[in-house]
Amino acid sequence: MVQSLQIESPKWTFIFIALSVAGFLFQMVTNFWGYFAFFPAFAFESPWMFVTSIFLHADIEHLFFNMLILFFLGINLERSIGKKAFMTLFFVSGIVGNLGYLITASNPFTPAIGASGAIYGIIGALATLAPMMMVFIGMIPMPMILVAVFWGFMDFAGLFAPSGIAHGAHLGGMFVGITFGLYIRWKIHLRVNRY
Repeated sequence: MVQSLQIESPKWTFIFIALSVAGFLFQMVTNFWGYFAFFPAFAFESPWMFVTSIFLHADIEHLFFNMLILFFLGINLERSIGKKAFMTLFFVSGIVGNLGYLITASNPFTPAIGASGAIYGIIGALATLAPMMMVFIGMIPMPMILVAVFWGFMDFAGLFAPSGIAHGAHLGGMFVGITFGLYIRWKIHLRVNRY
């Protein structure tokens, strides 16, 4: 990875995983979770949906794979950029991801839930900060930049083939992550050139 600004042990990665598991359990025991899902039709009269929907998931498989990716990539990124920056990136990516869904949703009454927008922010940031970092997709090792390009392309193509996947949320989150990564690289460049 590029020279990092600081090295910290992760905290928010585990907090976000715990909140997501708690949110999923909440969904299992109550019917009130719909008030916390992101409905484009009600987004501006119920603005908490931009945040609360991040910690809800469609089913156990959705939760498991999002948390698995968050665990492995989140720990790596949080150690590199620090707790505060990681927390900010996660929330901003999730919120902008919901805006991406708001813009691209074919039906404003179809809710979106899940941490995918925030996780795509992490993917975008890592692809910018550590493009050659190897990650495994299934059993296949790939550089982070290739993973981001592949998933980004698949989500862009998915915008034109409506499905149950919030492709606009993924792309919104990734946009934030890439922008954030470029900002961090710029700050590191300034720091290195100052000395």
